[in-house]
Amino acid sequence: MNHNDSLHNKHQPPAAERRWAWVEVDCEAVRHNLKRFRRHVGPDVRIMAVVKADGYGHGASEVAKIALGSGANFLGVASVDEGVRLRLSGVVAPILILAEPPVESIPLILQHQLIPAVHDRAFVLALGEMADASGRPAPFHLKIDTGMNRVGVHHSDAADFLRQISFHRGLELQGVFTHFATADDVDTFEFKRQMERFTATLETIRYMGMDPGIAHAANTSATLRYKQSHFDMVRIGIGMYGLHPSEITRSIIELRPAMSVYARVSFLKPVPMGEGVSYSFAYRSPGNVLIATIPIGYGDGLARALSTHMEVLHKGRRLPQVGTICMDMTMFEIDQRASLGRPSADVQLGDEVVLVGKSGNDCISLDDMAQALGTINYELACRFGLRLERVYTE
Repeated sequence: MNHNDSLHNKHQPPAAERRWAWVEVDCEAVRHNLKRFRRHVGPDVRIMAVVKADGYGHGASEVAKIALGSGANFLGVASVDEGVRLRLSGVVAPILILAEPPVESIPLILQHQLIPAVHDRAFVLALGEMADASGRPAPFHLKIDTGMNRVGVHHSDAADFLRQISFHRGLELQGVFTHFATADDVDTFEFKRQMERFTATLETIRYMGMDPGIAHAANTSATLRYKQSHFDMVRIGIGMYGLHPSEITRSIIELRPAMSVYARVSFLKPVPMGEGVSYSFAYRSPGNVLIATIPIGYGDGLARALSTHMEVLHKGRRLPQVGTICMDMTMFEIDQRASLGRPSADVQLGDEVVLVGKSGNDCISLDDMAQALGTINYELACRFGLRLERVYTE
């Protein structure tokens, strides 16, 4: 077990001992998932491992290094700062900033050899001027809007955009890309329309005598569902972490979730019948119960809206969460009444409980939590990575 966090040294106990709540990341699961994607796309298609939002809560630098050792060729981030942190951690692979950053960040982009996405003529010309002054052309990828209407050069203007900046010796077109809005939907109409627009744009760029470089469009869903969307490179985000973007992809590939969330019981107390627990007393003791407290709450990514709507696992047994989830603490109930064939749960101070992951023959997934909250697993993975220390296991 590798306790890989900034505070761990010979004078500090590991993360899971400094605070009895932590995230565990299964490195082998990440490797397994990347290898499955490599097998799916074949040897000739590049794989970009998307490690934005601190690797979807899994730790960007750690996941990036695992991914690069498991078949990924490129890394994708959301900001200059994310790219710089990867460089400072020793990553030397190509890093694409997936959204055009501010002009003021260009010196950092050049200093750390990051590759920006561009869609604004003023930005790209400023990039070329500064790159030319430094004596090295700046690579970039053109973001093409094929219908998501978020950012990007409109697909009908993309070829002309490239023609207008092609004179600049400080610029190097390395790739062009788009982003699908509906790749995980059952209805394929909008996806097909975006594909047609992107393919036509590539043909126009080539017809005008320009090389578009690395063409990429597929996110995890499109990679799994539509081979024609692979082009020169695919971008694997949530799938690398073992999570499916929708129910549609589950039958296509077997993935292993990399994230588990644990806590230890920090306090045990019998609560008399009728007494309330936590804020607003939304729960009152029915009697004959112990209330266990674990040091994890909504400040750690455990959504307050899950209050009284979730369970934890203790030695393979589900126990109900009770009371309002607090910023730093959560409570669950231990019924002391035994029934025929089902003894009361024996929970001790310091016992490990699972909030996300496996225990015995049972499992609580991020998908379970997401469904209860009416959101997506991506959001919850990112939340759990905000404050909890991470423990990396092989």
